[in-house]
Amino acid sequence: MNDGMTEKDLLSGLNAPQKAAVEQVSGPVLILAGPGSGKTRVIAHRVAYLIRVIGISPQHILAVTFTNKAAREMKARVAGLASGSVTNLTLGTFHAICTRILRQEAKTLGISPQFVIYDDDDQTSVIKRSLQEINLDPKQYPPRSIASAISAAKSRMLGYQDYLQSTRSYFEEIVGRVYERYQKLLASSNALDFDDLLLNVIELFRTHTEVLKKYQNRYQHVMVDEFQDTNLVQYEIVKQISGKHRNLCVVGDPDQSIYSWRSADLRNILNFERDYPDAKVIMLEQNYRSTGTILEAAASVIKANRQRKPKDLWTKNERGSPVIVVETYDEQEEARFVASEVDRLVDSVKVKLGDCAVMYRTNAQSRALEETFIRYGTPYNLVAGTRFYERREVKDLISYLRFIQNPADSVSLLRIINVPVRGIGQKSLEYLKSLAQEKGVTEYEALHIISSGEAGDGTTTALRRSISAFVNLTKELISFSKEKDLLQLFDAIIERIGYQKYLKGESGDEERWENVRELRGVAESYRDYPPREGLSAFLEGVALVSDVDNLEEIPEKVTLITLHQAKGLEFPAVFIVGLEEGLLPHIKSFDDPGQMEEERRLFYVGITRAKRYLYIVHAFRRSTIGSRGASTASRFLGDLPPHLVQGTAKSTASSSSHTIYVWNRPIQAPTPEPAQTVIQFSEGDKVRHVQFGEGIVVSLKPFNGDFEAVVAFKGTIKKLMLSFARLEKVG
Repeated sequence: MNDGMTEKDLLSGLNAPQKAAVEQVSGPVLILAGPGSGKTRVIAHRVAYLIRVIGISPQHILAVTFTNKAAREMKARVAGLASGSVTNLTLGTFHAICTRILRQEAKTLGISPQFVIYDDDDQTSVIKRSLQEINLDPKQYPPRSIASAISAAKSRMLGYQDYLQSTRSYFEEIVGRVYERYQKLLASSNALDFDDLLLNVIELFRTHTEVLKKYQNRYQHVMVDEFQDTNLVQYEIVKQISGKHRNLCVVGDPDQSIYSWRSADLRNILNFERDYPDAKVIMLEQNYRSTGTILEAAASVIKANRQRKPKDLWTKNERGSPVIVVETYDEQEEARFVASEVDRLVDSVKVKLGDCAVMYRTNAQSRALEETFIRYGTPYNLVAGTRFYERREVKDLISYLRFIQNPADSVSLLRIINVPVRGIGQKSLEYLKSLAQEKGVTEYEALHIISSGEAGDGTTTALRRSISAFVNLTKELISFSKEKDLLQLFDAIIERIGYQKYLKGESGDEERWENVRELRGVAESYRDYPPREGLSAFLEGVALVSDVDNLEEIPEKVTLITLHQAKGLEFPAVFIVGLEEGLLPHIKSFDDPGQMEEERRLFYVGITRAKRYLYIVHAFRRSTIGSRGASTASRFLGDLPPHLVQGTAKSTASSSSHTIYVWNRPIQAPTPEPAQTVIQFSEGDKVRHVQFGEGIVVSLKPFNGDFEAVVAFKGTIKKLMLSFARLEKVG
């Protein structure tokens, strides 16, 4: 091809290992990519190289990403590099790609191509119903715990029959019984959960070799990003599709495997060379993201793990500022430190609020941070608060659309049948479910039986009238959906059910109506699709969206995010809070060496998100972990070399480790000495502290460029560093 980028263009600007990764297009390839090593760039250039230089048609390439957001960004990059249309390129997450395959091949498997995808909340509802139908109490057997057990079974490719045969405890026996009923309810609703999207593709390929051959012939080159986070099912799908041509390229980093709770299997990447003895292994070790100090700190932390493939990360970036390690009194003081230091960074080193991220191990830790940011007036963006698509008004309207697409969807039907209120209460719904079970029909078919008066004495005239009105409404909307685009259908639902009036009459909350308008904006982007096609595409899109898919870099807001969700992101300034035993590492990892290594990898991921400034904070006491006693600083702090950290080392209970404490001093360039704190108090001064109230300064002494004050408060004596304590002189 003479137009667009040449081979030289596609390889220019790449370092030697990156070029090797792009050019190695035949056979199995394992690319071990350290954090910030430009792997996204390598994948995009490799796909473009296949198209522009090797002459592979985009339709013969399959590329798998970990998130929808990554897929969108990757497709845009490839389109720019390939200088042409890549509409035939298959690029997306495992779930999105498998959904596409199942829509096309559904009839071969005996399912309807109009199946709906149940999210976590839908799954929990069906499991709760399954428990009730086999006479078990959902309060005694929490649906979410059972859902987790079923998902784990599916990730091991165990159907309910195999699972029941392998049970080893009473709880597993309960799970097996619920699993069986759960799958039958899904089938009756023409619904699949996320795990089923993958399992059904494996079943399709195993039982219909002609279908497998079709996809093997189509996809001559297969690439998988974030391979360390794949599970057994996902790896099996990849092996099946790439089985003929064996041009399989996987990209990942064992040191960033942090999703075992989603059944990710680290062995997939560690054993890739055993599965493919002829695999070419390429190491991407040059880091383009972080300062030398941050990178050395990360390497020192992760080298203690045994389940890994050693890499020698290096960078040409500047050495940078030291890592700042801070001990605060409690989570409130921790949050105040973060908020004040963000303000200082914005004022003194001219970073933007959007350049700053606060990362933590558990969602509960965001509470103190949010409260403090609100008090300080610091704008923030909380990732994975109540997700947009989980908000009640959004779920209501999506349920209407899902039901219109698939009237067998019992979860959606039971959600919308009394929204807005139609006089169809819980007792009527229980009767509806029992009638459907008795007649062996769907709930919607049972509604028709009640509406026609054929249900017998179990109904009242008022109930039949309400149900008839609902049935007529849904018939109209289903008919409307076959003729009009998605936006017209969306507006028709709002109008015919009187949803705006219902929302405002129920709460008067304008924000909920704004959420509806936001959802309408999403629907508008599908208005050019033919009727029904737009509905299917929209529902598939919202079903597969994840928390970080809609995360935007907002210059005016600090990002609050869990460490798990932060993977794949980067920020000039990162605060990792809650570095205490029981939090990071989490208490659940204490008796499991494998889980302890994953906790260490999680800390490593957090460190390597930082580009210029890194803060690590822990609290002396923390109520959020259920103890009023003193917290213990995380063992991981002992892996930070003292020469990388601004502060003084103190030994802990472990003779082989140390904890480093430093207080709120201005960030320095790498070489100058710490700035001296100007003393403002004298012994005997009366002072006020925001946490401890009024007290008297007992003594003052210099301490590493600061002053340590011993202050007697009512009922307690505290040692405080003047630059951090924010003491005010009284009188």
